[in-house]
Amino acid sequence: MGCILKGGGGLYSRVAVGAVLLAAGSGSRMGHRPKSLLELGGVPLIRRQLIALSGAGMDEVVVVLGHYADRIEEAVKEFPVTLVRNPDPDAGQISSLRLGLQALSPKLDAVLVALADQPLINSQDINDLIGAYKKRPTGTQVVQPTVDGLPGNPVMFSTEVREQILAGAANVGCRQWQSAHPDQVHHWACSNNRYRTDVDTLEDIAALAARTGHQLKWPADLMVTA
Repeated sequence: MGCILKGGGGLYSRVAVGAVLLAAGSGSRMGHRPKSLLELGGVPLIRRQLIALSGAGMDEVVVVLGHYADRIEEAVKEFPVTLVRNPDPDAGQISSLRLGLQALSPKLDAVLVALADQPLINSQDINDLIGAYKKRPTGTQVVQPTVDGLPGNPVMFSTEVREQILAGAANVGCRQWQSAHPDQVHHWACSNNRYRTDVDTLEDIAALAARTGHQLKWPADLMVTA
């Protein structure tokens, strides 16, 4: 279901929000294993993200796959999402983002871009981001959570931004759009470290456990024994 969003100086009758969940990477710094299949409490991270997005009432969700697509698709097959495969995932995250944006329907009013390797994001975090989007300053079109001055994820932006990204060159993604339009970006300052928590390396897994007590584990067939 959608949301009534108030922001940018006005009240919108009903805002349809779509999400793009990026899960195409090779996990090269994880021993070439799919980060999104790391498990917290026995639940793969990509499923945890989909549960959070569903709980926040996304109208549509597109999951972009690349490396390990068959294996990840098996983990999410019962969710009502659109699956898109990046034929060249090594081209970088921008290529996956653009494929995801293209796959969303034109009826949407806002887009949320999420990462599949953020283990602690929950539906309340998504709702809080939507709330920040509602209250964004007039004239801004992108909302990015900022924790201690550092950028976090997910990021949310208007459909106009989506259209401008897709109309741009192939190397233009959300970050490049923000750099070109800094006055239209609202850096939403908050203290929620979950927006800044992702796992790119084995050291990140250990650091997460030391800081929070949350233990991420690989499925049995992806464990590496010494």
